[in-house]
Amino acid sequence: MSETSSPPINPTETTASSRILLDQVTKHYPGQSKPAVDGITLEIPAGKMVMLVGPSGCGKTTTLKMINRLIEPTDGRIMLGDEDVTNIDGDELRRRMGYVIQAGGLFPHMTVAANIAIVPKMLGWSKEKIKDRVDELLELVSLEPALYRDRFPRELSGGQQQRVGVARALAADPPVLLMDEPFGAVDPITRQRLQDELLRIQEEVQKTIVFVTHDFDEAVKLGDWIVVFSEGAHIVQYDSPERILNAPANSFVEDFIGAGAGLKQLTLNRVRDVELARSVTGSPGEQASQVLSRLKEAGLPNAIIIDQNRRPVNVLSRSQLTRLDVIPAKVNDDLPLVTEGSTLSDALDTMLVSSAGAALVTGRRNAFVGVINLEVVMDAITASRKASAVASDETPVGTNTDSLGVQGGPE
Repeated sequence: MSETSSPPINPTETTASSRILLDQVTKHYPGQSKPAVDGITLEIPAGKMVMLVGPSGCGKTTTLKMINRLIEPTDGRIMLGDEDVTNIDGDELRRRMGYVIQAGGLFPHMTVAANIAIVPKMLGWSKEKIKDRVDELLELVSLEPALYRDRFPRELSGGQQQRVGVARALAADPPVLLMDEPFGAVDPITRQRLQDELLRIQEEVQKTIVFVTHDFDEAVKLGDWIVVFSEGAHIVQYDSPERILNAPANSFVEDFIGAGAGLKQLTLNRVRDVELARSVTGSPGEQASQVLSRLKEAGLPNAIIIDQNRRPVNVLSRSQLTRLDVIPAKVNDDLPLVTEGSTLSDALDTMLVSSAGAALVTGRRNAFVGVINLEVVMDAITASRKASAVASDETPVGTNTDSLGVQGGPE
């Protein structure tokens, strides 16, 4: 067997995820002089998110679709754990892999619940088990089951459809999730929220995710590892986002990263990695005077109102609190929200768009965690730039290249 291109780790197999190995895989379409994918050898570690990037037509989507055999390889083998998928029935294989495309790919004549239940039904699950799983997954993707399970796709926004698409892909708890430009058809703000949601979900489910994108910023934000392809799915570099930014393998990778590589460093820093600002919370139905008293004691201007599930629903200033007897149950749909998995770049964008100078940070199940403000972000940016400068000085470009000419082989 040929030497395998893999990131510099030795992952541990888990029950929730499986390693994927493409061994000398080729796809040659009839009538084409060059193969779409030319002998790729690539290892996807279990439980990690690996991003496939490269110029248009380089073989990213073909590579992805060969993993679940929507496209049959011409040559080579593909391993899922210890099984050769080329020996598995194609339909059976696809039931074992979640698959998400642009706009969710939902069936328009079926309800949200029916869309999510497709694979569990094929697998013969009981109605009660399917119902419980649908509700569990809607909660996971932050859609209230009672509000959304009986809706049709036409009644959902683009972002909501995409969330349902992710829920459907996870329905039978597959070890692998394949995602083909899943967020490419939504607006930038929705795209950021969906990316954050995927990171949050991955923290909980730890699937092996292979994700095709044309957006290098998205690859840096989401990926544990990034594969940079040239034409024919030739691997130019397979490495961590940090190393690709700090030590691109060659001029092809440098050109693909493009201008502003320094600014892209901000995408490497997560909200969870910084110390959040102090905050004061209150709850609907609580005496406003009590919340105001806590605000004054803390020396803060605003209180974060959270519901019984600790989800942020409003922000009230001191002056607003003085005019209230009790905290109302009003929900503000325009709160500046980021998640613990959001990047500092996302947090900064959210603050600038809202003009709030701060953003509310949520964690698992959208529960309130704290507040991040401009001062916190600027301090983190300064520290990151200093660390990046040191790393660039210490890490020479072009080291650790394997016999395939791939940057970042096994260490």
